[in-house]
Amino acid sequence: MRAAKVDLNQAAIVQALRDAGAVVQSLASLGKGVPDLLVSRAQCVWCIEVKGPNGKLRPEQIEWISKWQAPVHIVRTADDALRVIGVIE
Repeated sequence: MRAAKVDLNQAAIVQALRDAGAVVQSLASLGKGVPDLLVSRAQCVWCIEVKGPNGKLRPEQIEWISKWQAPVHIVRTADDALRVIGVIE
């Protein structure tokens, strides 16, 4: 099993989501293109991929997202994540 590689901004993003009342489950250890976070709040669920300021999707992430039958949101900041879950505009 590979060590989970997470972007440096992930901890701040997870904390902001939790502070907003979301439940956050890290999926980073799954690898294989699976998004970093599974997030729920107010009976809604989001798949979120965390990227650094200049981060790009890897080929396996692009492939996974293309097969997934629901949105996968790419976020770089806590504000991006809070927009995804509808806490801020």
